[in-house]
Amino acid sequence: MDVFLVRKLGVPQWRELAMGALASGGGVVMNDDVVSSLRITDQQVRAAIDSETAELQRRELAYRGGRPVVDPRARIVILVDDGIATGASMLAAVRTIRATGPESIVVAVPVGPATACRELAAEADDVVCATMPAAFEAVGQVYNDFHQVTDDEVRELLATPTTGAAT
Repeated sequence: MDVFLVRKLGVPQWRELAMGALASGGGVVMNDDVVSSLRITDQQVRAAIDSETAELQRRELAYRGGRPVVDPRARIVILVDDGIATGASMLAAVRTIRATGPESIVVAVPVGPATACRELAAEADDVVCATMPAAFEAVGQVYNDFHQVTDDEVRELLATPTTGAAT
């Protein structure tokens, strides 16, 4: 098991609105409609990428320590998240991993809107989305506890030995 991180690139005025996503290894997916309709400048996009790159690197170091990245070439890669809202973050992950030459990519999430799950199916080899609420509002709507996962929780999970899986 390994960690592959993606950071949302928030709109400068509304950080919760995604104008794109940045993935481990430098993959970037932009929502050109959001960027153009809100007249976001190249300088603002660059500033967001620089800021999120620094946070992504901090988290990779915190989570992985000195452990090397698992090479996904010729492997079945399963990308897991707590859910999909727009699909931009997962799309950045799929495209970045795809460029490394895996055998296949499976996206597995507990919840997401049907439209986003269908769009991801065009890029991933398989998409498993357990729940697709007709009235999807947010990923957190299906959780009793949707707290922010801490760095310590991530490190603990990554340190847990796995059996029967390639690392």
